[in-house]
Amino acid sequence: MTQSTLLSRLVAARPEPWRAYTHHAFVEQLAAGTLPEGAFRHYLVQDYLFLIQFARAYALAVFKSRSLDEMQYGLNGLKAILELEMDLHVRTCAGWGLTREAMAATPEDIPTTAYTRFVIDAGLTGDLLDLHVALSPCVIGYSVIAERLAALPGTLDPANPYAFWIAEYAGEAYRVVAEGAVATLDRLAGEDLPATRFERLADLFAQASRLEAAFWQMGLDAAR
Repeated sequence: MTQSTLLSRLVAARPEPWRAYTHHAFVEQLAAGTLPEGAFRHYLVQDYLFLIQFARAYALAVFKSRSLDEMQYGLNGLKAILELEMDLHVRTCAGWGLTREAMAATPEDIPTTAYTRFVIDAGLTGDLLDLHVALSPCVIGYSVIAERLAALPGTLDPANPYAFWIAEYAGEAYRVVAEGAVATLDRLAGEDLPATRFERLADLFAQASRLEAAFWQMGLDAAR
């Protein structure tokens, strides 16, 4: 990510929440293969519920779009969640005897509700840029995290029970998704983003990053 992107400017403006999210103990334990299975299982089921709400956020992005191209981008994100990403969760949880129906019937944990409703509220009360900034720590952050973890020695070794998760989000297919999200932020922001507007977006980005970190922490807390 170059310094000319809106994403890099947001990270530079609010580095602490971003680092707390992208270097959280949860992901460090994923890399080391030491994350308790219960923590990952709780995270994955809650992330399934999270994706249901994120699909609604992308549907909102379609509604908020100003052009057919923007509508298509929102639709592509919606389809990727419903047809690809949620399926990964279903396949993984099937190994623990958890069905799609059982996951959907699981109550949302507080961090799940807090983060997803925050994103949807950002889209309802703001414009399309507000919505995509609120989405960006998740959409782009997973790629940033996984690429960093994949470069560490041993993380992709078959002995690491979480190597598949790292490989999935460090892979080329997801990298394309993340790069598209970075480009979308730049396109929506334009070339003359007022300083006051940027500060509001930076606050939005920081809060979304904090809520992402709380999502990781939820998984760790569940295993205690």
